Amino acid sequence: MLSNHLQDGIESTKHIWSRIPEFDDSSADGGLLSSRRGGVNGGGGGGGVESLDYEVIENYAYREEQAQRGKLYVGYYVAVKWFFSLLIGIGTGLAAVFINLSVENFSGWKFTFTFSIIQKSYFAGFIVYVLINLALVFSSAYIITQFAPAAAGSGIPEIKGYLNGIDIHGILLFRTLIGKIFGSIGSVGGGLALGKEGPLIHTGACIASLLGQGGSTKYHLNSRWPQLFKSDRDRRDLVTCGCAAGVAAAFRAPVGGVLFALEEVTSWWRSQLMWRVFFTSAVVAVVVRTAMGWCKSGKCGHFGAGGFIIWDVSDGQDDYYFKELLPMAVIGVIGGLLGALFNQLTLYMTSWRRNSLHKNGNRVKIIEACIISCITSAISFGLPLLRRCSPCPGPDPGSGIECPRPPGMYGNYVNFYCKTGNEYNDLATIFFNTQDDAIRNLFSAKTMHEFSAQSLLTFLAMFYTLAVVTFGTAVPAGQFVPGIMIGSTYGRLVGMFVVRFYKKLNIEEGTYALLGAASFLGGSMRMTVSLCVIMVEITNNLKLLPLIMLVLLISKAVGDAFNEGLYEVQAHLRGIPLLDSRPKYQMRQTTAREACRNQKVVSLPRVVRVADVYSILRSNAHNGFPVIDHARSGETLVMGLLLRSHLLALLQSKVDFQHSPLPCDPSARAIGHNFSEFAKPVSSKGISIDDIHLTTDDLEMYIDLAPFLNPSPYVVPEDMSLTKVYNLFRQLGLRHLFVIPRPSRVVGLITRKDLLIENDGESSSVELQQETSVRSQYGEIERWRGNSDAPRPLLNNLIG
Repeated sequence: MLSNHLQDGIESTKHIWSRIPEFDDSSADGGLLSSRRGGVNGGGGGGGVESLDYEVIENYAYREEQAQRGKLYVGYYVAVKWFFSLLIGIGTGLAAVFINLSVENFSGWKFTFTFSIIQKSYFAGFIVYVLINLALVFSSAYIITQFAPAAAGSGIPEIKGYLNGIDIHGILLFRTLIGKIFGSIGSVGGGLALGKEGPLIHTGACIASLLGQGGSTKYHLNSRWPQLFKSDRDRRDLVTCGCAAGVAAAFRAPVGGVLFALEEVTSWWRSQLMWRVFFTSAVVAVVVRTAMGWCKSGKCGHFGAGGFIIWDVSDGQDDYYFKELLPMAVIGVIGGLLGALFNQLTLYMTSWRRNSLHKNGNRVKIIEACIISCITSAISFGLPLLRRCSPCPGPDPGSGIECPRPPGMYGNYVNFYCKTGNEYNDLATIFFNTQDDAIRNLFSAKTMHEFSAQSLLTFLAMFYTLAVVTFGTAVPAGQFVPGIMIGSTYGRLVGMFVVRFYKKLNIEEGTYALLGAASFLGGSMRMTVSLCVIMVEITNNLKLLPLIMLVLLISKAVGDAFNEGLYEVQAHLRGIPLLDSRPKYQMRQTTAREACRNQKVVSLPRVVRVADVYSILRSNAHNGFPVIDHARSGETLVMGLLLRSHLLALLQSKVDFQHSPLPCDPSARAIGHNFSEFAKPVSSKGISIDDIHLTTDDLEMYIDLAPFLNPSPYVVPEDMSLTKVYNLFRQLGLRHLFVIPRPSRVVGLITRKDLLIENDGESSSVELQQETSVRSQYGEIERWRGNSDAPRPLLNNLIG
């Protein structure tokens, strides 16, 4: 009977394996771009990457739509935003509950079954342990390679690029969400040296994006009612809420989620968004707390105290001494060095993997993940077998800690391959266990001398190597929990030496483990404020806040001396052209004209033949085209900017084609398009030039572009420094910026008082009296130049 089942399983595996293609054209990570500069400019039919349109296109269609909306619609619009924030929080919280329940139950069943077998044979238990992990990792890699390539990795560099203004196709699709959820269950449950916290952030972003667009049209899971947010600007706000919800769900840290979104992933922020992000994180905290309360009744299987990440160290060290600041600073230095080394090693490994290994097809990606799974299982099971067991300490009724415990169970002092029942294996306590429970053991207080220095060094070397090798495989992978594991190991090791050196001080090794975890995350990810709050929230100990701040500042400073943060390094490797918060120093010596001197600007006349538009769109991949017109005096006038997506929409609809080459009055002409018709769906690449089918008669017709262009694009003079251009471009979230010659005259000058408008929309009488006409002042200056005896006009009121 058993042999028949085994044969059927082998045949099924062969059938699945035969259906995996040898090669594929898609990247396993969904974000590897061919080039940084070319991808951004490309738009028509290329694969690559486009910029997002965060700027409001104030064309006639937009103005007509805004004029028809009253205060009632504005209130409805704001209410729907808050309602969507509620839905994002609920959806992300439920997704986190499902992932944690699945991972904990798979891990619980795995360890329970393995422990029952090793009572008879450790070799048979080892085989079963390896096979269970292999099956889980294989399922994760198969889902990623065959169903959702964009779900590989943590997804944080891609989401950070999206919020920076980069539209990477595939990162927010429905299949990416499904692949992220089930792939995380397989990879984390399979015991790989990675976490589920990074993928949870990507999961929250996917949920937010899908809610904003009304679901998935490809899988017929959509509704037209929620499709209110058509612009990239609104979708950006929703994705920001989703990122914060993912952090709040992963760490049960709602305030940390808000700060993570503000510090790490977003490039643009405002106070109204802060309220909605905070509300979303609070909803997630309520959902997770409710789920944990329901699971305490025993209805969630193996889900227990190790389910959601929270390592309570409130019963640890109450105070610290001035003498301890030096070893704590040393922990910060170690964290910066090891974090920078981790970033560099993962960069080399991921680059080699992409350029050499993963080019061989999906089968190689799956084989690689399975091999790493077998190596990880062999190390986590085999190394504790080589470690000699230690006798249990004397019973301490006040600590509430039992010794020994079975493998894979919540608690310290695991009995694994020990001769007597009163011994424990310290290496198995952290190796042959789930990562959450292992971290809890490392953070634990009142467990002095539980771990030996030899075991901690062995675990640090092996797990650090496994984390470097595993990062970049074709499975969903986060680096928060592995970073905490690595940092808490050398932190506890430093704490052991501090305890031995300061023998009379009340020092807890678990406190140094917490500081080590914070230092490695700070040295690798280079976060400060958000990471500090997250560490305080997950450890429930506010007394350690100053120490966490100290090690974070030191580790970040040390890490910055060597390379960039982990997410920035991975974003550059994927070809995501992130605009950093600060421009490069050499930009001060470059002007806007010098920056764009090698560009060939393709412009369109106001009234243009359809054939010419089609030819221009077919011959280049630009996403924005200046529209020009000629005055009666022969002077060239720049009318505005027209996007490629708008041109494609006009060609596809054919509604605005005309026989006459003369311009028409936009105000007297009925616009045949709604503003929402020009919006590009977030789940697709939008209209391509290959989707346009025109007849010979269509090509001979004309289009008046005036009603559809953006008449007020942002412009800069040609001699402006590139530093100022950079700041303007990034802070406003622009996609295009006109560079024009020095203007010949001034129409007016906006100062602060011109922007202070009363609630009724009219300026106060005082402001009206203080207004200054630059044109009149310009005339006074000219008159003064012609008559030297005339008093010189005062220009002090023109200074804003």
